[in-house]
Amino acid sequence: MKQVVCVKWGTGYGAEYVNRLYGMVSRHITPPFRLVCLTDDRSGIRGEVECFDLPELGCPHPQRTMGKWRKQVLWGKTVPGIEGVALFVDLDSVIVDSIDPYFEHGSDDDVLLARNWARPMQRLGQTSVFRFKVGAHAHILDNFRADPQGIADKHRFEQHYVTSAVEGGIKFWPEAWTRHFRLHCLPPFPLRYFMSAKLPASARIVTFPGGPNPDDVMVGRWNKKAPPHRSAWAHVKAAFSGDRIDASRWRHLQRYVRPVRWIEEHWKD
Repeated sequence: MKQVVCVKWGTGYGAEYVNRLYGMVSRHITPPFRLVCLTDDRSGIRGEVECFDLPELGCPHPQRTMGKWRKQVLWGKTVPGIEGVALFVDLDSVIVDSIDPYFEHGSDDDVLLARNWARPMQRLGQTSVFRFKVGAHAHILDNFRADPQGIADKHRFEQHYVTSAVEGGIKFWPEAWTRHFRLHCLPPFPLRYFMSAKLPASARIVTFPGGPNPDDVMVGRWNKKAPPHRSAWAHVKAAFSGDRIDASRWRHLQRYVRPVRWIEEHWKD
Protein backbone atom coordinates (compact mmCIF):
# COMPACT_ATOMS: atom_id res chain seq x y z
CA MET A 1 0.00 0.00 0.00
CA LYS A 2 1.56 3.29 -1.11
CA GLN A 3 0.83 6.08 1.37
CA VAL A 4 0.72 9.74 0.33
CA VAL A 5 0.20 12.37 3.02
CA CYS A 6 -0.61 16.07 2.87
CA VAL A 7 -1.19 18.74 5.50
CA LYS A 8 -3.92 21.40 5.31
CA TRP A 9 -4.39 24.05 7.95
CA GLY A 10 -5.60 27.61 8.03
CA THR A 11 -7.23 29.31 5.06
CA GLY A 12 -4.36 29.47 2.59
CA TYR A 13 -5.55 26.49 0.56
CA GLY A 14 -9.13 25.34 0.17
CA ALA A 15 -10.52 21.82 -0.02
CA GLU A 16 -10.15 21.93 -3.82
CA TYR A 17 -6.38 21.64 -3.37
CA VAL A 18 -6.78 18.36 -1.48
CA ASN A 19 -9.36 17.08 -3.96
CA ARG A 20 -7.16 17.85 -6.94
CA LEU A 21 -4.15 16.29 -5.24
CA TYR A 22 -6.17 13.09 -4.85
CA GLY A 23 -7.14 13.22 -8.53
CA MET A 24 -3.54 13.70 -9.62
CA VAL A 25 -2.24 10.95 -7.34
CA SER A 26 -4.90 8.50 -8.55
CA ARG A 27 -3.95 9.12 -12.19
CA HIS A 28 -0.21 8.81 -11.61
CA ILE A 29 0.21 5.88 -9.22
CA THR A 30 -0.09 2.10 -9.43
CA PRO A 31 -2.66 0.95 -6.83
CA PRO A 32 -3.18 0.16 -4.07
CA PHE A 33 -2.68 3.57 -2.48
CA ARG A 34 -4.19 5.92 0.06
CA LEU A 35 -4.09 9.69 0.49
CA VAL A 36 -4.09 10.84 4.11
CA CYS A 37 -4.82 14.49 4.91
CA LEU A 38 -3.96 15.93 8.32
CA THR A 39 -6.19 18.95 8.68
CA ASP A 40 -8.02 21.33 10.98
CA ASP A 41 -10.99 21.55 8.58
CA ARG A 42 -12.39 18.55 6.71
CA SER A 43 -15.27 20.38 5.05
CA GLY A 44 -15.47 19.95 1.28
CA ILE A 45 -12.79 17.26 1.07
CA ARG A 46 -13.80 14.32 -1.14
CA GLY A 47 -14.68 11.05 0.55
CA GLU A 48 -11.81 9.05 -0.91
CA VAL A 49 -9.33 11.09 1.14
CA GLU A 50 -8.70 9.76 4.65
CA CYS A 51 -8.80 12.79 6.94
CA PHE A 52 -7.34 12.91 10.45
CA ASP A 53 -7.05 15.77 12.89
CA LEU A 54 -3.81 17.70 12.49
CA PRO A 55 -1.87 17.36 15.76
CA GLU A 56 -0.98 20.44 17.71
CA LEU A 57 2.60 21.61 17.36
CA GLY A 58 3.11 21.04 21.07
CA CYS A 59 5.02 24.26 21.65
CA PRO A 60 4.73 27.99 20.86
CA HIS A 61 4.88 28.69 17.15
CA PRO A 62 8.12 30.49 16.25
CA GLN A 63 7.91 34.17 15.45
CA ARG A 64 9.76 36.26 12.84
CA THR A 65 10.41 33.35 10.47
CA MET A 66 8.91 32.25 7.15
CA GLY A 67 9.15 28.52 7.81
CA LYS A 68 6.03 26.34 7.77
CA TRP A 69 6.82 24.89 11.18
CA ARG A 70 3.48 23.11 11.61
CA LYS A 71 4.82 20.40 9.28
CA GLN A 72 7.16 19.36 12.11
CA VAL A 73 4.35 17.19 13.50
CA LEU A 74 5.14 14.67 10.75
CA TRP A 75 8.36 13.84 12.61
CA GLY A 76 6.61 12.73 15.80
CA LYS A 77 6.83 9.27 17.31
CA THR A 78 3.39 8.68 15.83
CA VAL A 79 1.40 10.40 13.08
CA PRO A 80 -2.39 10.04 12.98
CA GLY A 81 -3.52 7.51 10.40
CA ILE A 82 -0.04 6.59 9.13
CA GLU A 83 2.42 3.83 9.92
CA GLY A 84 5.56 2.85 8.06
CA VAL A 85 6.84 4.70 5.00
CA ALA A 86 4.92 7.65 3.54
CA LEU A 87 5.43 10.21 0.79
CA PHE A 88 4.59 13.78 1.75
CA VAL A 89 3.43 16.11 -1.03
CA ASP A 90 2.69 19.81 -0.52
CA LEU A 91 -0.79 20.89 -1.57
CA ASP A 92 0.63 23.47 -3.99
CA SER A 93 2.16 20.77 -6.20
CA VAL A 94 1.24 19.60 -9.69
CA ILE A 95 1.80 15.91 -10.47
CA VAL A 96 2.51 15.39 -14.15
CA ASP A 97 3.87 11.83 -14.38
CA SER A 98 4.05 8.56 -12.43
CA ILE A 99 5.06 8.91 -8.79
CA ASP A 100 5.72 5.17 -8.38
CA PRO A 101 9.50 5.79 -8.51
CA TYR A 102 9.25 7.96 -5.39
CA PHE A 103 8.32 4.80 -3.48
CA GLU A 104 10.96 2.61 -5.15
CA HIS A 105 14.05 4.80 -4.95
CA GLY A 106 16.56 4.14 -2.17
CA SER A 107 15.96 2.34 1.12
CA ASP A 108 12.88 2.52 3.33
CA ASP A 109 15.14 3.89 6.06
CA ASP A 110 16.24 6.86 3.93
CA VAL A 111 14.85 10.37 4.29
CA LEU A 112 14.59 11.46 0.66
CA LEU A 113 14.00 15.05 -0.41
CA ALA A 114 14.36 17.26 -3.44
CA ARG A 115 17.45 19.45 -3.44
CA ASN A 116 16.85 23.06 -2.45
CA TRP A 117 17.19 24.57 -5.91
CA ALA A 118 17.44 28.14 -4.64
CA ARG A 119 20.79 27.25 -3.01
CA PRO A 120 22.31 24.70 -5.38
CA MET A 121 25.82 24.92 -3.92
CA GLN A 122 24.62 23.86 -0.47
CA ARG A 123 23.46 20.39 0.50
CA LEU A 124 20.00 21.56 1.58
CA GLY A 125 16.75 19.67 1.19
CA GLN A 126 13.41 21.05 0.04
CA THR A 127 10.37 19.59 1.81
CA SER A 128 7.71 20.09 -0.84
CA VAL A 129 8.07 16.38 -1.63
CA PHE A 130 9.80 14.01 0.79
CA ARG A 131 9.66 10.38 1.90
CA PHE A 132 10.11 9.29 5.49
CA LYS A 133 9.40 6.46 7.91
CA VAL A 134 6.97 7.43 10.65
CA GLY A 135 8.63 7.57 14.07
CA ALA A 136 12.15 6.84 12.83
CA HIS A 137 13.36 10.39 13.45
CA ALA A 138 11.25 11.48 16.40
CA HIS A 139 14.17 13.46 17.82
CA ILE A 140 13.50 16.09 15.15
CA LEU A 141 10.18 17.05 16.71
CA ASP A 142 11.39 16.47 20.28
CA ASN A 143 14.35 18.80 19.84
CA PHE A 144 12.20 21.40 18.11
CA ARG A 145 9.68 21.40 20.95
CA ALA A 146 12.51 21.90 23.43
CA ASP A 147 13.64 25.15 21.74
CA PRO A 148 11.29 26.20 18.91
CA GLN A 149 12.34 29.83 18.71
CA GLY A 150 16.04 29.07 18.96
CA ILE A 151 15.83 26.51 16.16
CA ALA A 152 13.75 28.85 14.02
CA ASP A 153 16.16 31.74 14.56
CA LYS A 154 19.10 29.54 13.59
CA HIS A 155 17.61 27.81 10.53
CA ARG A 156 14.80 30.22 9.45
CA PHE A 157 13.06 27.53 7.36
CA GLU A 158 11.79 24.16 8.59
CA GLN A 159 13.39 22.39 5.62
CA HIS A 160 16.82 23.73 6.60
CA TYR A 161 16.29 22.40 10.11
CA VAL A 162 15.21 18.98 8.77
CA THR A 163 18.30 18.86 6.55
CA SER A 164 20.58 19.37 9.52
CA ALA A 165 18.64 17.20 11.97
CA VAL A 166 18.28 13.87 10.12
CA GLU A 167 20.74 11.47 11.70
CA GLY A 168 22.94 9.92 9.02
CA GLY A 169 22.04 12.70 6.58
CA ILE A 170 19.34 13.18 3.99
CA LYS A 171 19.37 11.84 0.45
CA PHE A 172 18.05 13.41 -2.75
CA TRP A 173 15.70 12.32 -5.48
CA PRO A 174 17.10 12.23 -9.01
CA GLU A 175 17.41 15.86 -10.12
CA ALA A 176 14.87 15.77 -12.96
CA TRP A 177 11.93 14.36 -11.00
CA THR A 178 10.94 17.30 -8.80
CA ARG A 179 10.98 20.74 -10.44
CA HIS A 180 10.46 24.23 -9.04
CA PHE A 181 7.99 26.32 -11.07
CA ARG A 182 9.76 29.67 -10.78
CA LEU A 183 13.27 28.30 -11.26
CA HIS A 184 12.74 25.49 -13.77
CA CYS A 185 9.54 26.33 -15.69
CA LEU A 186 9.06 30.09 -15.82
CA PRO A 187 11.12 31.96 -18.45
CA PRO A 188 13.49 34.55 -16.99
CA PHE A 189 12.43 38.19 -16.83
CA PRO A 190 11.60 39.78 -19.27
CA LEU A 191 11.09 36.75 -21.55
CA ARG A 192 8.11 35.67 -19.41
CA TYR A 193 6.19 38.58 -20.95
CA PHE A 194 6.33 36.78 -24.31
CA MET A 195 6.73 33.07 -23.47
CA SER A 196 4.64 30.72 -21.34
CA ALA A 197 6.11 28.50 -18.66
CA LYS A 198 7.36 25.17 -20.00
CA LEU A 199 7.03 21.71 -18.47
CA PRO A 200 10.57 20.31 -18.07
CA ALA A 201 11.33 16.95 -19.66
CA SER A 202 11.33 14.03 -17.20
CA ALA A 203 9.51 16.05 -14.50
CA ARG A 204 7.16 14.08 -12.27
CA ILE A 205 6.09 16.74 -9.78
CA VAL A 206 6.25 20.53 -10.20
CA THR A 207 6.33 22.42 -6.90
CA PHE A 208 5.46 26.03 -6.13
CA PRO A 209 7.34 26.99 -2.92
CA GLY A 210 7.02 30.67 -2.15
CA GLY A 211 4.36 31.16 -4.84
CA PRO A 212 2.80 31.82 -7.22
CA ASN A 213 0.11 29.16 -6.78
CA PRO A 214 -1.11 26.71 -9.46
CA ASP A 215 -4.65 28.11 -9.54
CA ASP A 216 -3.30 31.59 -10.31
CA VAL A 217 -0.67 30.82 -12.94
CA MET A 218 -3.12 28.50 -14.67
CA VAL A 219 -5.15 31.59 -15.60
CA GLY A 220 -2.21 33.92 -16.13
CA ARG A 221 -1.80 35.92 -12.94
CA TRP A 222 0.80 35.97 -10.19
CA ASN A 223 -1.67 36.37 -7.34
CA LYS A 224 -5.27 37.34 -6.77
CA LYS A 225 -4.45 41.05 -6.74
CA ALA A 226 -4.25 40.83 -10.53
CA PRO A 227 -7.10 39.94 -12.91
CA PRO A 228 -6.76 36.73 -14.95
CA HIS A 229 -5.11 36.94 -18.37
CA ARG A 230 -3.86 40.52 -17.95
CA SER A 231 -1.86 41.52 -21.00
CA ALA A 232 1.84 42.26 -20.73
CA TRP A 233 1.26 45.93 -21.53
CA ALA A 234 -1.52 46.23 -18.95
CA HIS A 235 0.79 44.70 -16.34
CA VAL A 236 3.54 47.19 -17.16
CA LYS A 237 1.12 50.11 -16.96
CA ALA A 238 -0.12 48.86 -13.58
CA ALA A 239 3.41 49.25 -12.19
CA PHE A 240 2.97 53.02 -12.44
CA SER A 241 -0.55 53.16 -11.02
CA GLY A 242 -2.26 52.05 -7.84
CA ASP A 243 -3.00 48.64 -9.38
CA ARG A 244 0.32 46.96 -8.54
CA ILE A 245 0.35 43.38 -7.22
CA ASP A 246 3.37 44.20 -5.02
CA ALA A 247 4.37 47.30 -3.13
CA SER A 248 7.69 47.24 -4.98
CA ARG A 249 7.42 48.44 -8.58
CA TRP A 250 10.39 46.26 -9.59
CA ARG A 251 8.90 43.10 -8.03
CA HIS A 252 5.59 43.91 -9.69
CA LEU A 253 7.28 44.09 -13.08
CA GLN A 254 9.02 40.76 -12.49
CA ARG A 255 5.86 39.01 -11.31
CA TYR A 256 4.20 38.40 -14.62
CA VAL A 257 3.10 35.04 -15.97
CA ARG A 258 1.18 34.03 -19.06
CA PRO A 259 -1.56 31.35 -18.76
CA VAL A 260 -0.05 27.89 -18.29
CA ARG A 261 -2.12 25.30 -20.12
CA TRP A 262 -0.26 22.22 -18.93
CA ILE A 263 -1.28 23.07 -15.37
CA GLU A 264 -4.91 23.17 -16.48
CA GLU A 265 -4.39 19.74 -18.06
CA HIS A 266 -2.92 18.12 -14.94
CA TRP A 267 -4.20 20.09 -11.91
CA LYS A 268 -7.76 18.74 -11.71
CA ASP A 269 -9.90 16.30 -9.74
